[in-house]
Amino acid sequence: MKPPRLCPCGQRVPGGGRCPCQTARDAERKAKHDKGRPSATARGLGADWRKLRAAHLSAHPRCIRCGKQAVEVDHIIPRSVAPERRLDPTNLQSLCKPCHSGAKQREERRKYAR
Repeated sequence: MKPPRLCPCGQRVPGGGRCPCQTARDAERKAKHDKGRPSATARGLGADWRKLRAAHLSAHPRCIRCGKQAVEVDHIIPRSVAPERRLDPTNLQSLCKPCHSGAKQREERRKYAR
């Protein structure tokens, strides 16, 4: 258990917790980023992708890395490298959120660095 700490704004924050000012600052930063981001459909993740994603998760419900419940469908070869394989079922793998957001993203950055 972590001891309480003082936030730079002066409020006492429980150990492991976040100050409301930090939470608000994070929300503002994320909203600013999302404002300029194209919609999922504009990024190539429209109805055809959602249908394929649902079918893939139904057929492959477990993460291929750790065996937990999968919530992400990942392109083995990224769309940025092979856009023609966007809807290719043989280019898909099921991953849990930690495996997709952690190790897989680091591997792609290393492998496909521009």
